[in-house]
Amino acid sequence: MGGFFEFLDHGLTQFFRYTAFANLTTGHVVMIAVGLIFIYLAITKEYEPLLLVPIGFGMLIGNIPFLQEANLQLGVYEPGSVMNYLYFGVIKGIYPPLIFLGIGAMTDFSTLLSNPKLILLGAAAQLGIFGAYMLALLLGFIPEQAAAIGIIGGADGPTAIFLSSKLAPELMGAIAVSAYSYMALVPVIQPPIMRFLTNDKERRIRMKPPRSVSKTEKILFPIVGLLLTTFITPSALPLLGMLFFGNLLKESGVTKRLADTAKGSLIDIVTILIGITVGASTQATTFLTTKSIGIFALGAVSFMIATCGGILFVKFMNLFLSEENKINPLIGNAGVSAVPDSARVSQVIGLQYDKTNHLLMHAMAPNVAGVIGSAVAAGILMSFLL
Repeated sequence: MGGFFEFLDHGLTQFFRYTAFANLTTGHVVMIAVGLIFIYLAITKEYEPLLLVPIGFGMLIGNIPFLQEANLQLGVYEPGSVMNYLYFGVIKGIYPPLIFLGIGAMTDFSTLLSNPKLILLGAAAQLGIFGAYMLALLLGFIPEQAAAIGIIGGADGPTAIFLSSKLAPELMGAIAVSAYSYMALVPVIQPPIMRFLTNDKERRIRMKPPRSVSKTEKILFPIVGLLLTTFITPSALPLLGMLFFGNLLKESGVTKRLADTAKGSLIDIVTILIGITVGASTQATTFLTTKSIGIFALGAVSFMIATCGGILFVKFMNLFLSEENKINPLIGNAGVSAVPDSARVSQVIGLQYDKTNHLLMHAMAPNVAGVIGSAVAAGILMSFLL
């Protein structure tokens, strides 16, 4: 009988060793709490739910603790695990170009074509990338890591993942989570900066309606855009090539099925995969370090610099524009490539000061320019650092 109880005791002890309760750490609790906050913000506040729900739930999956030495092949970082295979698309930069294909297929560049000078706002907002790059260098990160951290300022998750997969794969989890977090928090972070940097008169500026853009212009744009941008920075070809290809599928008018697939089921599937695996990569035993916290803080600074850069550049441009051609500085924030959330913020803030002044159509121009700008910036950084 004693042997039976010994066997039972040993079995129960062994069973307990394999449970999550026995392997739980404070780090796991912290990351599970963060995941729950992400899900809460997505559902109750509707902050980028298509991103935050998969990422938040991925955090829960990634932080269910297990016995590390048992080689159960469960974690995203364990070779041979299912999550590791899904994460392969992140670490090898496969998912970001597919996301860009879908973005291109759903993007209308008409507002940018009707007022080409607004592309400068998309370029100005990339100041956050290079500002954060320099700050990261000052804090002791090597140039490759600093560049990958800096790209967070573009508020473009796929570009951040693509660049970090090439330059700093060891920091990818922290960079990806930071980039997607700030994309989701656009409605929280940007409005105070916009109000602080503008006055009442500037917020009420009315811009001329955009001109009508011909079908020929829309078809030529992705072809000419591809050649111009990739001849300048061939390193960005995987992103820009897919972006402009997706846009050509949309604008050509003869590939509707392909365009619908790219902007529908394909981008949805990839968004699910990228969200759940990025979330799972926050596994506390690997992710929760002082370096990750530093990256998150630098990402916030980078994003704020980018927002300031776009707004201040509008104010600078207005010094040289006639009264009827002035640009409302509230669209400067849209230079970051969080499409279309930053453009919506321009609209919302503008309506608070003039209920008849609709800025969304104007803000979409720097918004889509920011997508191109962040990809070009990533290509430039890769060219110097790879």
